[in-house]
Amino acid sequence: MSTSILEHFAVIPDPRVERTRKHKLGDILAIAVCAVICGAECWTHIAEFGRANEAWFRSFLDLAHGIPSHDTFGRVFAALDPEAFERALRAWIADLAGSSRGKHIAIDGKTLRRSFDRANAQAALHVVSAWVHENHVSFGQLAVEDKSNEITAIPKLLDLLQLTEATVTIDAMGCQKDIAHRIVAQDGHYVLALKANQGQLYEDVKLYMDDAIANGFAGEHDRYETTEKGHGRLDIRRTWCSSEVAWLQARHDWPGLASLTAVEREYCLRGQRKLERRYFLSSHSGRCAQRLGTLIRNHWRVEAQLHWLLDVCFHEDASRVRIANAAENLSRVRRIALMLLKQETTAQVGVAGKRLKAGWDRNYLLKVLNI
Repeated sequence: MSTSILEHFAVIPDPRVERTRKHKLGDILAIAVCAVICGAECWTHIAEFGRANEAWFRSFLDLAHGIPSHDTFGRVFAALDPEAFERALRAWIADLAGSSRGKHIAIDGKTLRRSFDRANAQAALHVVSAWVHENHVSFGQLAVEDKSNEITAIPKLLDLLQLTEATVTIDAMGCQKDIAHRIVAQDGHYVLALKANQGQLYEDVKLYMDDAIANGFAGEHDRYETTEKGHGRLDIRRTWCSSEVAWLQARHDWPGLASLTAVEREYCLRGQRKLERRYFLSSHSGRCAQRLGTLIRNHWRVEAQLHWLLDVCFHEDASRVRIANAAENLSRVRRIALMLLKQETTAQVGVAGKRLKAGWDRNYLLKVLNI
């Protein structure tokens, strides 16, 4: 395990009573990270991995009382303060990947579907992540009780990030004045999706942009189009931007609003032509349709490069870990493992293949850990 991450782990408060501590918290976290990298998915797997590799772990960990039991792993992660763990993780990510300043930050939520506990009336854990496109790294994560609470979680997550000159993209759930105000107040930019459930705001933007596209824009505007072929399908994407927002500001008084954007996708599916159009508010100028179209397209990479990988390669959706803080904290261990695996580039295989290789080869695991 790299010195850097061990040092960051060292600042996390140990939730246990001192007289009951047989194993160092740093050792427990280090074993868990290594085990998850190599394919472990529950506390029993983690403990078994530790026992199978005890001699190897002793080369850089104390392990005065051997490898902790699976019950010890479960109790410690259930009691561990999620906010303290997240702060340590963010500090480590900043050391490894740098600041989010000036970058594209995609905010999106994900539910760990099997983490519910019906007997105790506990809903499935829902987390909101901040994905930095340029680094392919999740710079922050907060848990919420259910998806409706993303509105309250997103501002808290934004407060943890460096937004200067960055652009934050959020789906329609985050299209709120308070969120826009926070981003602008932190010297950042935003691109926020609109949907019909936002009532008159959506109707006003849709009516204006549809009319402008059909009949020509009256003021400052820009247009960008791309055509892609693949998987037997032709995809055409068109982006229109307009800087004429004074009329909308008079009606809705939106913080930092500088442009309106419409993105149209035209494609053929099973021989039938499909056309869909979406609408966005942005603090960027209406003269940069290419940039806005690219930001909107790249926003959804958080699904493929974070959420999909966590579900398919780490089976996060199937995890039944759910007691107290355990699900949230194990989710952070998966983020650490995913980031380390993606940072290692010598093996020309995907994340699942790298997990197998790390499990077979301790020298390769050391490469993943950047030791």
